[in-house]
Amino acid sequence: MIERYRQELEELRQRGMLRRLTPLAARHGCRSELGGREMLNLSSNDYLGLGGDRDLLNRFYEGLGQEGCAERYALGTASSRLLSGDTHTAHRLEERLAEAFGRESCLLFNSGYHANIGILPALFGRGDAIFSDKLNHASIVDGMRLSTAEHRRYRHLDYDQLDLMLTRERQRYRQAVIVSESVFSMDGDVADLRRLVDLKRRHNCLLYLDEAHAVGVYGKRGLGQAEAQERLAEVDLLVGTFGKAWASVGAFVLLHEVLRDYLLNHSRSLIFTTALPPVVLSWNLYILEQLASFAPRREKLTMLSSRLRRRLSAQGLCPPGDTNILPVMIGTAEKAVRMAEEMRRLGYLVLPIRPPTVPEGTCRFRLSLTAAMNEGELDLLTDALHGLLSATTPGGGALS
Repeated sequence: MIERYRQELEELRQRGMLRRLTPLAARHGCRSELGGREMLNLSSNDYLGLGGDRDLLNRFYEGLGQEGCAERYALGTASSRLLSGDTHTAHRLEERLAEAFGRESCLLFNSGYHANIGILPALFGRGDAIFSDKLNHASIVDGMRLSTAEHRRYRHLDYDQLDLMLTRERQRYRQAVIVSESVFSMDGDVADLRRLVDLKRRHNCLLYLDEAHAVGVYGKRGLGQAEAQERLAEVDLLVGTFGKAWASVGAFVLLHEVLRDYLLNHSRSLIFTTALPPVVLSWNLYILEQLASFAPRREKLTMLSSRLRRRLSAQGLCPPGDTNILPVMIGTAEKAVRMAEEMRRLGYLVLPIRPPTVPEGTCRFRLSLTAAMNEGELDLLTDALHGLLSATTPGGGALS
């Protein structure tokens, strides 16, 4: 058995597909240490720069000496929420999230992955259908696989095809749900929520929106694309995560109170999982209370992203768009791995994105910008990328 797995790993290595863990020694704002060298971290989801903000972290930990810190800063619960792992902090966080989003109810999960593999199978089963964007995240795909509902996938952002599918097939099912990310994590493009809301109304569907890469970053109050596109009240199940712009861990879903109670009784990834630590819940609540005040960070991130995208697009390195996730297409896995190593040599922490995360032949760098970066270092990044990619063209340098 071991020999067979060893051979399969060797085949992955030869194809440039072998993955390994890469421990980082320290974090200084938007920079991280790898192998004793400080690099600009372009692979982080710390979009607002909160994770590397030492002043913010110090202010949070000032509460350690206050009354009640044992409940708010405990490192574990040692139980699921439905046994003895529930806390007042968890309920306060859910209540404040529901209030901020103007929704009836909220339920916490341990991660976005836990949310998607727990909600979809619990709410949708035999006689139902899930209509999903083809580029939805792997956690949504796995949630659909765990569900006994039928799975129907439409071409990425092709709402005309989705409309046609619903027109032909909706009447066959008891319930139907349209599932989409708002900001797509590998391409950095954005769903048209106006179209999705129109389709869910016309075809009597529910709308399930994963805002993992949008909450904190978009909207006047940082509530995501549903706020930015003025569709907050029209999304039936809105999933957000704390593990990206909030620089934390965990997730939540905003939904009708009856659906919350149903998930408490049927969502296996919630029922059979140890609850989030109180210290994590307290940090999430701490960030939520300040979310609106981070508007300057959101504005800076938008400015930096637009500027870098214009420069990269002018050189044919990046497609048009308006998010802080900028894909730079490379091609084969072997080439992406080789170029990522060269980028690290130049001082940029860039990791190659390969199948199954993206389709074969579309390996890329996923440049993820944060508000802690500045224009000068991103200008140098443009020059480095252009020089490296130029060297890989036929007749180019050693990387070709």
